[in-house]
Amino acid sequence: MHKLLIIFSILVLGLFFSACNSSYQGGENTSAVDIPEEQPSARHLSTKNRTTEKNEMALEDYEYSVEEEEVPPGDIVTPGQNTEEYDEIKDNPFKSSKENPLSTFSIDVDNAAYSNVRRYIEMSQLPPKGAVRIEEMINYFTYDYPQPTGAHPFSITTEIGQAPWNNDHQLVHIGLQGKNLDYDNLKPSNLVFLIDASGSMSNQNKLPLLKKALTLLLDQLDDKDNVAIVAYAGAAGLVLPSTPASQKSTILAALDQVNAGGSTAGGQGIQLAYQVAKENLKKDGNNRVILATDGDFNVGTSSTDALVELIEEKRKDDIYLTICGFGMGNYKDGRMEQISNAGNGNYFYIDNIREAEKVFVKEMRANMFTIAKDVKLQIEFNPNLVKAYRLIGYENRMLAKEDFDDDTKDAGELGAGHTVTAIYEIIPVGSKSSQEIASASDLKYQKTTVTSNSNDLMTVKFRYKPPTSDKSTLLEQVLAKGASPSWEETSENFQFSASVAALGMILRDSEYKAKSTYDLALTLAESGKGTDKEGYRTEFIQMIKTAKLLGTTTEK
Repeated sequence: MHKLLIIFSILVLGLFFSACNSSYQGGENTSAVDIPEEQPSARHLSTKNRTTEKNEMALEDYEYSVEEEEVPPGDIVTPGQNTEEYDEIKDNPFKSSKENPLSTFSIDVDNAAYSNVRRYIEMSQLPPKGAVRIEEMINYFTYDYPQPTGAHPFSITTEIGQAPWNNDHQLVHIGLQGKNLDYDNLKPSNLVFLIDASGSMSNQNKLPLLKKALTLLLDQLDDKDNVAIVAYAGAAGLVLPSTPASQKSTILAALDQVNAGGSTAGGQGIQLAYQVAKENLKKDGNNRVILATDGDFNVGTSSTDALVELIEEKRKDDIYLTICGFGMGNYKDGRMEQISNAGNGNYFYIDNIREAEKVFVKEMRANMFTIAKDVKLQIEFNPNLVKAYRLIGYENRMLAKEDFDDDTKDAGELGAGHTVTAIYEIIPVGSKSSQEIASASDLKYQKTTVTSNSNDLMTVKFRYKPPTSDKSTLLEQVLAKGASPSWEETSENFQFSASVAALGMILRDSEYKAKSTYDLALTLAESGKGTDKEGYRTEFIQMIKTAKLLGTTTEK
């Protein structure tokens, strides 16, 4: 028996050393991008002097992968483990228009929150409250606003009606419509795909879905456009130098070489992607980095504040940023939303191939071509007619009143053909509303009186900059006092956006949801559905029904 044990031990040791030797030999040939991690810039091969022949060289020279054993423990989410992160959201309160007549905020064209909330509900779960950014849910949908006819790149539409969830309140609906581009004469694009190839991206709804999504985008480009690919995991590497989009097979072959493995050096990847974009800058063109990730940066520059600071510096080169979130389990929503805000960019969550089609095909021009940047709104309420107000959503887009006239203050970007919607809930003077209002003690020396323009309910001011300018243009529009129709008499735009706002308040268990219920949200959505050519509003109606069946405890 003792001899058998000795023989068995020898066999085990032999197998162990054989496996180690094989692993070592295989590791020598696995990573074709063999540059020390502390020198990521050395991985970047200059894109200025590359020829077509080099672009078509054997793509295995660009293969980017990392040995599986380099993945740190916990980087890949195991079944039952959930490390998703969402920032806390505190509802905007009602403010006294006598003490705070100005409300200032940046527009928001992101819509990641909607598709992420949809993902939760389709998985038979109610979303975390922090995942529900109401303005992003509202702006997931397009609205029927008129095309601009003047010199400015957008039109402004306002409407007022009764608040469906509180008969003593009113809603003010503000809509922006971006100008459509001449699609036959689009400016050329310089795109850099920045791909998270870390171990956490290995699931089917992450890197494999990402590749399919970017393939859809390639079909929308032509020979005027260029595409480069940067991947990062542990360190950043250039997978494909800037290549004409007409060389689709070359680009797809390079994309196919990106494999998941390693930890996540997001900061290094961002630096390299912007470097590639800047070296291939198209003057007056569409220069953009498209970051695709689950947001789980954990190597190098990885704190949210540091990444935001990095992006703020890079945006000075007029290179825009699009962030596409993928996956579940370790999704870092708050981080990506903040980075997008800092980078003259937009932010989407892609949970399935249909959402990829929406972002990269059906709404590609609105998402990829900016027609106005640093768009801000400032509303001045007439305290003789409006007792109090609150902006629904946009909590992390609020600005100080001084920021409105400050052209150095960053704000949101408007894409070609984009619609942006904002909703204020107001309490008219003389209303019987019992709503508490954030208010200071009465001031002894400050009295607010309006002796002229007494019929003005509010003045809406807009500031925007052309994409390549640092000087803003100011527009103003007055909303006069008038009859406030019941919500049933308002437009489809009004009713449907109010439905989305109601569902958002229910899911967030907002203290301001008042009489909002799933049934009310459903009634509003069905009444405001309209033609719904793409079926997105029909899908939302089904989402309300599913959420109701999940048995939320927030509805009373």
